[in-house]
Amino acid sequence: MRDRTGRAFAALCLVALCAPAALSQQPAAAPRKGSKKAAAPPAAEADPLAEVRRATAIQIVNALADEARNFGDPSLRARAQGRAADVLWETDGERARALFRRAWEAAVAADEDNLRRDEEEKRRQIAERGHASYRPRPSIRTEVLRLAAKRDRALGEEFLKQLEEAGKKDAASPVEQATPPPPDQRPDAQSTPPAVEKRLRLALQLLQDGDVERALQIADPGLGSVSVLAIDFLSRLRPHDAAAADQRYSALLQRAQADPVADANTVSLLSSYVFTPALFVTFSPNAGSNSSRYGEALPRPDLAPALRAAFFAAASSILLRPIPPAEQDQTTAGRAGTYMVIARLLPLFEQQAPAAVPALRTKLSALTPDTPERARAAGNNALTSGLVPEDPNRDRTQETLARLDRAKDSGERDAIYSDAALDSARRNDHQRAAEFVEKIEDLDVRRQLRAYLDYEALEDAVRDKRGAQEVLRLARASDLSPLQRVWGLTEAARLLSKDEPGRAAEVLEEATAEARKLDLGTASRVRALTAVVTQLHAVDRQRAWDMLAEIVKASNAAEGFTGEDATLEAELRTKFGTMRRTSTAESFDLAGLFASLARENLDRAVELARSFKSEHPRTAATLAIARAVLVEKAEGRKP
Repeated sequence: MRDRTGRAFAALCLVALCAPAALSQQPAAAPRKGSKKAAAPPAAEADPLAEVRRATAIQIVNALADEARNFGDPSLRARAQGRAADVLWETDGERARALFRRAWEAAVAADEDNLRRDEEEKRRQIAERGHASYRPRPSIRTEVLRLAAKRDRALGEEFLKQLEEAGKKDAASPVEQATPPPPDQRPDAQSTPPAVEKRLRLALQLLQDGDVERALQIADPGLGSVSVLAIDFLSRLRPHDAAAADQRYSALLQRAQADPVADANTVSLLSSYVFTPALFVTFSPNAGSNSSRYGEALPRPDLAPALRAAFFAAASSILLRPIPPAEQDQTTAGRAGTYMVIARLLPLFEQQAPAAVPALRTKLSALTPDTPERARAAGNNALTSGLVPEDPNRDRTQETLARLDRAKDSGERDAIYSDAALDSARRNDHQRAAEFVEKIEDLDVRRQLRAYLDYEALEDAVRDKRGAQEVLRLARASDLSPLQRVWGLTEAARLLSKDEPGRAAEVLEEATAEARKLDLGTASRVRALTAVVTQLHAVDRQRAWDMLAEIVKASNAAEGFTGEDATLEAELRTKFGTMRRTSTAESFDLAGLFASLARENLDRAVELARSFKSEHPRTAATLAIARAVLVEKAEGRKP
């Protein structure tokens, strides 16, 4: 199959070269007699090269879709055919519809394979450490369904019915039923059953696309119980259809109030819809907090008084349930976590539901002995996060340092200095943060924290548009990883490219040297080189084209590179805990680069795409080329 595909690409290159000449030799159509106005020239005569480019794009997508049937990765097999169908829809609806069906069949097989692998991973983790903590692989069917539903409502409905039937089977699948958690392991308050998670994530994607009706249709079966994704969906639905969102939230309140398993964390999740949309705060049995923000922040909604009162009624009913003995307490919050939720929400009860306050204060007093003093301290951010505006005059760093007097050993002092450094960095006081880092005795903690803060400062400078000089200064920080440094240098070059292209080219040479320090067989090297060439294409196109062969070589040597790994991550993992910062790095993505190349020289871009040995980057590059050409036609752009 690959040989046939290669011949197809070669033939297309020949067509692209020969067709304009053939077209130019055709005689022009004579105007009709008696016509007062000359007839408009045919579209092909108006821009014959554009039509050839369009035909070439359609051909390479068709060739890719046929090749995808034999891809080794089941998920890519489905994704490639589904995305090819999406690209071809406006040109050949019948062919695209057939590709969507093929993609769906492949997606069913891919999801079954992913379910099996999830179960294997779960069993492995339980065998090794007694419990499992993993994220289920994404549903490929939902990805195909999203593309198909956008193009063809009837086809989307057909796939949706099949997905619903499969969801019923997933609920009783081995991953859900075969390996229950150990008796002493409490459930995760912010987890969502895999089958429900897949449904709600698809609904959120459709909502983001503006398809509110279909988003609701898909989400409704997953809104039967309280979960982070259920509340987040309703919060994001409300700006589109407040009545529908409030109605479903009201039903959730009623079900939670009647559910004997609902606990303090259930109340905390429900409070997000009312007070902190997109921000979710839950607590563990040792009073530790877990704060998550999903997507863009949302304003606090203006709810009807009756719905607000219904929340407080349900919340007080759940929070005031009898406390089980400690040895029998299997709630997600435990006794200390319940204390924290009550303490967090009590000021809201005092303002809007004062009748419940005396009973809640009594419950709080009963739980005080079970809650660590550090958690009950006034400076605990988890008690006010999202509810109380940040006091601009508050010095969190000084509050953190006040704990030094109670530190028992160097480990506790290191933890305090780590917190102080992070607090200072969030206030953009990086010099003070660096001073606290140097006070940390543990050399490994000091090194990790310095590197984490260096990257945080760099990313903030790029995001806040502080200028090329500041980004360049931070990109040269010694504790950044090579990949982070390359990204910083290429972002500085991007900022310089318009006004100082010569200097931008010099910075990109520096970035190239850094990229080449990364091991040849790693995805990081490919991403770094892709970022360099993406920015270089704007200031030195010949040099950019010359470096493309290096990207292909690095990709062919790197197992696991997909061409869609457009993320950059910094992690701080110490004995005090783990922090992770993940951001999008668009310049790492092959799609943007190959789209630009296709608009400049389609034949060379196609030939380069063919030279990727791995199916993943070849697919990403080919589809990007086709999209660029077909969108160029649709929007009336010329190469």
